[in-house]
Amino acid sequence: MIDQSALRAYVHSSDFLTPLRLPAGTELALSPLGQGEYNINYSFLHPETGQRLVLRLNTGSQMHLDRQIEYEFSALQALLPSGRTPRPLFCDGSSLPWGALVMEWLPGRSLRYETDLEAAAEILSDIHALPVPPDCALLSPGSPARSIYGECLAMAERYLTWDRADLAAARLLETLIREIGCLPLEGGGGPRCMVNTELNSGNFLINEGARSYLVDWEKPLLSEAAQDLAHFLAPTTTFWKTDDILDQEAVGRFLRAYRRAAAGRFDTGTLTQRLPLFLTVTCLRGVSWCAMALREYEEPGRALTNPDTLRKIRAYLSEDFLRHILENYVHRDFLQGVMP
Repeated sequence: MIDQSALRAYVHSSDFLTPLRLPAGTELALSPLGQGEYNINYSFLHPETGQRLVLRLNTGSQMHLDRQIEYEFSALQALLPSGRTPRPLFCDGSSLPWGALVMEWLPGRSLRYETDLEAAAEILSDIHALPVPPDCALLSPGSPARSIYGECLAMAERYLTWDRADLAAARLLETLIREIGCLPLEGGGGPRCMVNTELNSGNFLINEGARSYLVDWEKPLLSEAAQDLAHFLAPTTTFWKTDDILDQEAVGRFLRAYRRAAAGRFDTGTLTQRLPLFLTVTCLRGVSWCAMALREYEEPGRALTNPDTLRKIRAYLSEDFLRHILENYVHRDFLQGVMP
């Protein structure tokens, strides 16, 4: 957990106030804005400009980076021309254990799958259409699907070697790993673009009749657009913050909107081939992460905990949910007849 006395000392220090062009002794009131599994966020008002800003603190790095906050800052700088992401003001990787990032606060509500699929398609197409800067610092795996699968193996191993693992969940997880490991995971099939990789509904800020946004750039990569689209559509994503699982009609509607928004700006020709593969391996990633996270939650020493997250983790590891993934996204091509 974030040490509150250390946080108070930091926001009154010159390391924090000087980049904001504020004099020593300036008082700032931080308001909790929300937290993820590896970060916590606060909002505050700049006392001279009146602008609402966000202070983001990491408590760890899912990407195992030594300079996680600098990685996020660099990504936000590269993404700024999209008009769909927060403007970063500064980052400080040295003053707190995992660093601090200050960016503009953006308005909006969480995405609703029943009404906002077209808005999400437009946001993602604007981001994926961005030219990749020549000095882009984002990691770029040579075989993105294989890289995801490798993550899955490492996360699942944490659960499968746990003496408190549920036997039925462990067996189904092993079946998913074995069968998905037989898919053509090597190589890349589409042009590279900047992708978010974590497209939960709560990371979208939707504004009816105005510009909408995508926030939380903890794990961006240079990869294929199909990786992002698969994460957005996967049941392991949609069910996370809601109780929704998209049917084929909704998936088709989103993909048609995405292709309309992308037309003439970048090539979407590889989606038909690559999206089914990414959808399957993304489902494995979701349940593998939950398996790892359940062990972390049940053992002492976790920095951040969330009872709603724990409830969802247990739901994902239920026999019914794991069988749903196996039968609908591994044993058959969920996207067959859906791709526009």
